[in-house]
Amino acid sequence: MSRQMVRPGGRSARVQASVHTAVRELAAEVGRDALTVPMIAQRAGVTPSTIYRRWGDLQELLSDVAVERLRPDTAPRDHGALPADLTAWAEQFLDEMSSASGRAYIRDALLGDPDGGNAGQCSAYAAEQIDVILNRATERGEETPGVETVMDRVVSPLMYRILFRPDGLDAAYARGLVTGLLDPTGRWPGKAA
Repeated sequence: MSRQMVRPGGRSARVQASVHTAVRELAAEVGRDALTVPMIAQRAGVTPSTIYRRWGDLQELLSDVAVERLRPDTAPRDHGALPADLTAWAEQFLDEMSSASGRAYIRDALLGDPDGGNAGQCSAYAAEQIDVILNRATERGEETPGVETVMDRVVSPLMYRILFRPDGLDAAYARGLVTGLLDPTGRWPGKAA
């Protein structure tokens, strides 16, 4: 049964929760590279065949856990204006994704993802957060770029740098991307006045 076909609630949700918890606990105790399906199954109180049937292999399980761990816990904070909201979000995104655990989760999410569904889900998380920020700004009467424009001009360069060029990556880089998208007055330069 694929992850996308699982209905919320019931035994399936309990199995997923117990297996995800077992993976997180064991990774902290013995390290991610020492994990095995039988070890996880024993900790979760399920059979190894349950894990293989549900996830296929260890890498797909680790990918599923990573996608869940990359899901934001809360809505972005409202700082009162688009530039402040987007800058704070970009700095937090960079901080979380560029941490050792964030990079490990990104790698796991992508490695066990032959069809690209997990990468798409991780992208959707970021797009949903940006959509919240942009909707708040619109409600305040601010002009905003589109979600895809923010994804292309802020999120994409951050992810590229996190994955391939992490040296010198800091909050100033994230702020610069937002500033490059919005002019100093907080208006999106791509829209007509």
